[in-house]
This record gives sequence, C-alpha cells and structure tokens, in this order.
Amino acid sequence: MTAAAASGSRTQAQPTARLLEVEHLIKHFPVRSSGVIRRKVGEVQAVTDISFTLDRSETLGVVGESGCGKSTTGRAVLQLQPATSGSIRFEGRELTELGRRDLRRVRRELQAVFQDPYASLNPRMPVGDIVGEPFAIHDLYARGKERRDRVAELLRTVGLSSEHSNRYPHEFSGGQRQRIGIARALALEPKLIVLDEPVSALDVSIQAGVVNLLQELQERLGIAYLFIAHDLSVVRHISHRVAVMYLGKIVEVGSRHDIYDRASHPYTQALLSAVPIPDPKLERKRKRIVLTGDVPSPVNPPSGCRFRTRCWKAQDICASEEPELKDRGQGHPVACHFAEERSLLEIG
Repeated sequence: MTAAAASGSRTQAQPTARLLEVEHLIKHFPVRSSGVIRRKVGEVQAVTDISFTLDRSETLGVVGESGCGKSTTGRAVLQLQPATSGSIRFEGRELTELGRRDLRRVRRELQAVFQDPYASLNPRMPVGDIVGEPFAIHDLYARGKERRDRVAELLRTVGLSSEHSNRYPHEFSGGQRQRIGIARALALEPKLIVLDEPVSALDVSIQAGVVNLLQELQERLGIAYLFIAHDLSVVRHISHRVAVMYLGKIVEVGSRHDIYDRASHPYTQALLSAVPIPDPKLERKRKRIVLTGDVPSPVNPPSGCRFRTRCWKAQDICASEEPELKDRGQGHPVACHFAEERSLLEIG
C-alpha cells in the first residue's frame, strides 16, 4: 500500500487497478411451506452463477427488468445478504470469509446509496446527525466542532448548505434528500459505492443533477460505482461498462459502446428498442420489440437459456443447452447461441 493510500488520501488510482472481483456468485432464497413445521419446498434463484469485475474509478452499470437480481447482487457485494456460494474479493480480500470485526473495517470502504430517499433517512434525526452518524459508528472525529466542520464540508460537497444541518429530512425535496444520502455515503471516504436505483424515485428534471453530481465526485475522488438501474438512458450517460441481467443471469456485458452500438443479445435489443431516440424522423421509423409472455418464475426457471420462452430466435438447442457467456465474435461476452450485432438505430 502506498503512503497516500495509507493516509487515506483520495488521489485517483490507476484506472487499470482491479478493485472488485466477483466470481460464480449464487444467491438463492429458501421457499418454505406454511404451518408449524416450515419445511423447505423450493428456492428462489435470485442470482445464479454470475461473474464480473470492477476497476478503480470505474462505473459498472447493471440493468434489467424488476426481479432480475440486480439489487440482490449489490447487497451481496456489500455483504448485507450473505452469498449462497461464490467469491467476492475486494482489493484481494475475500469478503465472504471475513468475520464481523474484519468486515466492519472493510465496510468503511464499501458504502451504499439506496433507491428511496424518503425511506433511507431517519425522519427523527436532523441532517447533521444523519451525515455524521458514520463517524460515531466508526469512532472518527471528536464530537463537537471537528465533526460539525466535517459534516458541513460534506453537505457543501453535494451542493447543499452547511445551514441545512439542523433541519429534518421532511423539510427537503426528493433530490435534496438523495444528496443527503450521497453525503452520508461519502463520509468515510469509500473506494466503492453501490448505487441501487439512486434516481428512479426522482423527477426527470432532478435526475440529471444527481447523475452529474455523481460523475463530478468520481472524477474528483476516484470512487468506483456499481450503478444498478432499469433506465438505460441514465446508465448510458454514467457507466463505463454495462452488464445486462435477466432472471438472475448476466446475458451480455461490455463497454457502453458495445452495448448501445453493438447489442448482440435479443434481450438487450428488446430493452434498447424502448429507449427513445432524440431525432423524431428516426424515432418514427423504428418499431418496438415487444416481448411476449411473462418473466418465468425464479423458483422454476426454464431449462437451457432462461430467455428462450420469450425469444423470437429460440430453437431446440436453446432448451437443451445453456449458452455460455463468452465472446462469439462480437468483441464482448454474450450468452446467446444466435447472437447478432445490431445498433440502437437498427433495432426494431
């Protein structure tokens, strides 16, 4: 470790330095019968055998429909929900094997911003106490002026005033509350922040300001983001790489240019077909890819390719053989036997 890192300096690290490595992550939830003796009768396969990496100062966007396992993946990385199996290495340390004391130390560098700013802030605490709570938990900064000054600095960093310290969450708008949540996440100078749908509960006019703030903080502090969202327009704006999930599996992953300009998986293409194009003439020429059927139950997912029950390209091999997530000539990994490149303008 360098002297700068040891002292807690937030100078930007080398962009190629690996920060997070997730390998063969599985998270299943038991389904139990009702009654006095609640026997296990099945499993909800929320996340099934996914692998990805995240470099320092990088943003990995994770997109997909509701229930595809995005939030469960983020919570597993944070160790808020223990993985059923698999490896989660943060700076080379295996998080799944850490005891409570060691995990507490690591969590200073792993923080989260949650979806609902109305529910993630304690309504009975003033903003100054909310932002300063991490200092109390980790015994940082002496109580009094030193802590108040640090809280005021954090509030200014996210575009709020130090005078807001004495106000309560209900006195702020949704966008301001989310900025308070970001300030709290920044308090311990983390290296990775898991952003779980951080702007989906905000008005469209407010979303851009929060996303721009996150980008400015990343450039200034060198933070890495795991950005979970279902809005592909927002993900395209903020992410360096994008992982597309469907029913607990990653079906395509690549740079944002790979995903938006050379989408190869039918599910990715269907998602992108719903993204509006600013040019009215081009938009009128496009046709939406409307998926038929419902998302299968994660308790009993389809054999082979999980997307095959809704895919217009599905053939017999899709039911008998699960496609491996690998580069099939597109330049980035795709889990489809019949992957075919199509740009955003070509889709539909």
